[in-house]
Amino acid sequence: MKLFRFRAVGSPLVMDPNSICRKTKRLAGKQAELCQTQPEIVNEVAKGAKLGVRECQYQFRFRRWNCTSQNKYFGKILQQDIRETAFVYAITAAGVTHAVTQACSMGELLQCGCEATRSRGPPPRLASIGPAEGVKWEWGGCGDDVEFGYEKSKQFMDARRRKGKSDIRTLIDLHNNEAGRLAVKNYMRTECKCHGLSGSCTLRTCWKKMPHFREVGDRLLERFNGASKVMGGNDGKTLIPVGQNIKPPDKQDLIYSAESPDFCLPNRKTGSLGTRGRMCNSTALDVSGCDLLCCERGYRDETVVLEENCLCRFHWCCVVQCKKCSVRKELSLCH
Repeated sequence: MKLFRFRAVGSPLVMDPNSICRKTKRLAGKQAELCQTQPEIVNEVAKGAKLGVRECQYQFRFRRWNCTSQNKYFGKILQQDIRETAFVYAITAAGVTHAVTQACSMGELLQCGCEATRSRGPPPRLASIGPAEGVKWEWGGCGDDVEFGYEKSKQFMDARRRKGKSDIRTLIDLHNNEAGRLAVKNYMRTECKCHGLSGSCTLRTCWKKMPHFREVGDRLLERFNGASKVMGGNDGKTLIPVGQNIKPPDKQDLIYSAESPDFCLPNRKTGSLGTRGRMCNSTALDVSGCDLLCCERGYRDETVVLEENCLCRFHWCCVVQCKKCSVRKELSLCH
C-alpha cells in the first residue's frame, strides 16, 4: 500500500513511522512532543492510519470513488469538505484509536497495558445474576484500555486548530475525527470466561474488548450514507444543519459542507480517477451495478483466465500446500 500525506487538523502528517517525525518543525506542539518522547506510540499511530485507509478501500470497493491510493488524487479529496473526506477522517481517527489500544493489550507499549477495572460496576447482562443463581463474577483478564488509545488519537489527530477562514473547516474535521473515535469507544463488548469444576460456571471472569475493525468500518459507512450537510453559523464557531426540519447531527454522525463530484470522469481538480475499466456487477441494482458504477456509459463483458489456489491440503505440522488451478471468469468492465 502506498503511504499518504494526511492533512490532519492544522498540519500535514506523513503516515509512515520512518518519516512522520522528520518534519517536527511543521508539526503542532502535541505531535512534536509525541515524536520526541514517545516514538513507539507514533509507530502505532502510523499503523492505525494505514489500517484506516485499508478499511476505507474495502468499504468503498464497489463505489465510483474507491478510496484510491494514488497520492495526487487522494490529496485532492482531502482538500475538500465532501462526504468522502468525512469518512477518511473518521476511519483514520478510528484506526489510530484501535491500533494504539491493541498495542497496549499486546504489551507492546510501556506507557499502557490492560484496562484497570477495579472501580467498574458489573456488566449489564450479569448485573441481574445474584448469589441465588450460584454464579459469581469478577473483572479480570486483559481488557482493552480504549481510553488510552482514544486520548492518543485525539492528541495526534486534533493537534492544532486553524484560525481565520478555515475555522468552519476545522470544526468539521474535528467533528469527524471524534465520530471515528466514538465508533470504537462507544461499542466496546463484554467477553466472559467460565471457571468451575466439571465444566460448571460458578465464577465468570469478564473483560472489555474493542469491536472488530470491520464492524467499525461498517458502522461508519452507515454514518457516511446518512451524513449531514452543514454550514457555518454567523459566529464562526458553530455548525448549522442545512435544510428544513433537519435535526442537528450528534457526535457520532459524519458531517460535510460541500456536495461530492460524481466521480464519473477523470478530474485532477476533484481527485476523481473516473470509472472507465472498473469491474461492475451486471445484475446488481445497488452502487456496484454497472448502470450506476459506469455512469450509464455501458459496459463490456470479457473472459479472463486467472490462477487460483486449489486442492489445498493440511500437512502435519503445520503446512498448507495448494495446487494452482486455472479458472475462467466472466468480468463486466465499464466503458
